[in-house]
Amino acid sequence: MRNDNEIPEENENSEPADQKPRDSVTAMGSVITHRGEDIIYCLTVIGQIEGHYILPPSNKTTKYEHVIPSLLAIDEDEDIDGLLVLLNTSGGDVEAGLAIAEMIAGMKKPSVSLVLGGGHSIGIPLAVACDRSFIVSTASMTVHPVRTTGLTVGAPQTYRYFQKMQDRIMRFTVENSHICEEKYRELVLNTGELATDIGTVLEGKEAVDCGLIDAVGTLRDATDALYEMINIG
Repeated sequence: MRNDNEIPEENENSEPADQKPRDSVTAMGSVITHRGEDIIYCLTVIGQIEGHYILPPSNKTTKYEHVIPSLLAIDEDEDIDGLLVLLNTSGGDVEAGLAIAEMIAGMKKPSVSLVLGGGHSIGIPLAVACDRSFIVSTASMTVHPVRTTGLTVGAPQTYRYFQKMQDRIMRFTVENSHICEEKYRELVLNTGELATDIGTVLEGKEAVDCGLIDAVGTLRDATDALYEMINIG
């Protein structure tokens, strides 16, 4: 017969009562790591940024409805001291990407991004949203106008809608990096770089030289910079 007043035996595999579960901030293959007493959360942004529409199962995606609540949990978790964002993305949904970028830019904890492989299209605002940004020498970033697929209405209103969307991306990028508006527009409207599109492909050092990214660096450079920001703060 069960006695409600009995104290249940403690399971050696159970978590201590005062230990907070981290399920909310350990999704998507990301990790929490530390150096000494300083703890950082590593967020991976890979494949395409999935927005309001589900992409095919064969696509590697980062789902914004998973990332946004994780960023809130990271920023409010007293045990986490900083955020490292690793990017290898081909771009994706513009509004979803901007939503994630705005969340990162608005965090009170220090953040550092590292572009690996590629940080294309809407991946650019994600890279510059952090307090400091790095890119490895072999990575590239594609700056191009907003594109769409499917049926569109051939009317002046459609053009104005896309122009406003492009201006939002440009404004965020310019405000969160060292590139000027004139240079950004020049990269977007370049007709001599891509065979079937307009825009510009920037390799590691080129992205730094134009002011888009802060520095060329490795994983060690990015983590060192983040831990330095944590200790200064």
